[in-house]
Amino acid sequence: MSRAPLRADAAGAAGTGPAPGLWRNRDFNLLWTGQCLSDLGGALVDLALPLLVLQLTGSPARAGLVGTAGLVTTLVCRLPAGVLADRFDRRRLMIVCDLLRLAGYALLGWAVAAGTASLPLIVAVVVAGAAATAVFSTAEHACVRNLVRPDQLTAAVARNEARAYGVSLAGPPLGGLLFGLGRALPFLGNALSYLFSLLAVSGIRRPLQEARRARAQEAPAVGASAAQGLRFLLGHPFLRALLVIAAPLNMAFTGMIFAMTLALRRAGAPPALVGLAGTIFALGGLLGAFLAPVLQRRLRLPVLITLLCWATAALMAVSTLLAGTVQAAVPLAAAVFLGPTANAALFAHQAAVTPDHLQGRVVGGVLLAAGSAAALAPALAGALLARFSPAPAMLVFPLLVTAAAMTATFGKGIRTVPG
Repeated sequence: MSRAPLRADAAGAAGTGPAPGLWRNRDFNLLWTGQCLSDLGGALVDLALPLLVLQLTGSPARAGLVGTAGLVTTLVCRLPAGVLADRFDRRRLMIVCDLLRLAGYALLGWAVAAGTASLPLIVAVVVAGAAATAVFSTAEHACVRNLVRPDQLTAAVARNEARAYGVSLAGPPLGGLLFGLGRALPFLGNALSYLFSLLAVSGIRRPLQEARRARAQEAPAVGASAAQGLRFLLGHPFLRALLVIAAPLNMAFTGMIFAMTLALRRAGAPPALVGLAGTIFALGGLLGAFLAPVLQRRLRLPVLITLLCWATAALMAVSTLLAGTVQAAVPLAAAVFLGPTANAALFAHQAAVTPDHLQGRVVGGVLLAAGSAAALAPALAGALLARFSPAPAMLVFPLLVTAAAMTATFGKGIRTVPG
């Protein structure tokens, strides 16, 4: 029920020797490379946008509101994005998203260069770009299983995890450098990255979805279509467990990083030291992403997820004891080292058990739950730190992971998954 038969071009013809590895998969590598550049462009802007708003308005609050507007837009668009990814041709949908983002950030870059950029223009570009990114990323998640063999799904998800951590390391320093050379450069660079993404998606040969029996105009309304995806998501034991595990894990990691940063600043740590802590954390995730396929092959999924959840809870608890020091980043880095393996195993199995015509809606539901939990984490961390000292304030986050570990240990959704 969950997968279409693999075509010869995806799996290799029978009797012709070993099937080609993921690094020789032309279509997946096109998509992955295009998104490396696109994500890097987005990371440039993530740093440059608040700096630009701060220069234009002198208001840190307005700089924060611009970022919040983008985050809220992404969350609001997750479920509709899933409907679009299941209803329309995913390749064309992704190309349209890239065109919209390219035009928006090229316009903003030109306005910055000309000295005519304004707060309303910035907000409009951020909101439109966030909506397009929500649709694009949902379609991208949904189409991966059509580009790789079933045995390559975990490695493909792990490669995407490595992409995210690599960009988090390279993007902010490069964005700061470009903004210092010229305020328009990060925005023009982001526009250029969407051009490369558009060309990469256009060059993919394989279909990014299975053939649809019903035409888009015969499909149910958006609300009913989204509800159909949510019913499947909540009705499947494994997918329900995925929600209960992914949401607290995302919230805990986001909250711990935010709390660690605030605790360091409260202790008087210089900005360079705070940046070092963030680098240590990102390096842990990047290394973990490279080793994720190896770990996943050695451990059955239920054992793997249970082990990783309990280890993460313990490592986060250790980090709380080191709150206010850069050493707190080391156990966090060890915890996030294990995270890509969990994500790769969980999301690869999600792709395998979800029918293709529901992939977008199920992915959208999972990303909405995880993203909403992560969005609440900074506010929760800030409120706790305002009332308690760092160690007890941060303890709430390993407790959240402990709840996820209990689900992985005793819940049927994970325990009944075959190895």
